[in-house]
Amino acid sequence: MKLGVVSDIHCNLAALEEALRLMGDVDELLCLGDCIRQSKFSNEVIGLLKDRGARMVLGNHDVDYLRHLANASSQRGVVDDALVDWLRAQPEQVELEVAGKRLIMVHSTPWTRDYVYPASRDMRRFAEVDADFVLGGHTHAQVARRIGRAMVVNPGSTGETMQGPDGLRFGCAVIDVATDGVELLLYPEQGRT
Repeated sequence: MKLGVVSDIHCNLAALEEALRLMGDVDELLCLGDCIRQSKFSNEVIGLLKDRGARMVLGNHDVDYLRHLANASSQRGVVDDALVDWLRAQPEQVELEVAGKRLIMVHSTPWTRDYVYPASRDMRRFAEVDADFVLGGHTHAQVARRIGRAMVVNPGSTGETMQGPDGLRFGCAVIDVATDGVELLLYPEQGRT
């Protein structure tokens, strides 16, 4: 069972499309939040995630947009209300079983909404989580590391560039649940839509 993982798309349709192309055939697409910006909605990004049947959680940008702008008069006629409703129906955390393994999806971590970077001492807390996989984004920093029982995976940012070994790159991940294998993918900057 292969899972494609994206996060922090921030309305960048071209980068999301490239991530989907690079991941190839995956059994399920997972999105770890921040698919939009707190001040901008993307019908195209949300529509693509919905059409692909993505399982997703809300990120801080998604929550802020839904709380403050989703019903604003400035958004009428600009955003597809059905897509806003679909996004609003998404949870902030998902726990599921995939191929006999327990997986937790969050935007940051199971215990905080703060930024927990790969070098942070708080990374040790993942050893306390009762899961085989913990997937989170938020920091835009790629991680694939076993901490205690949990394989902790952050695909990086699929829509905002981050520093890779050879310059600015976008990121996504493919997880093979059967083998616990994680492939972190980096790819060059795509145009903004």
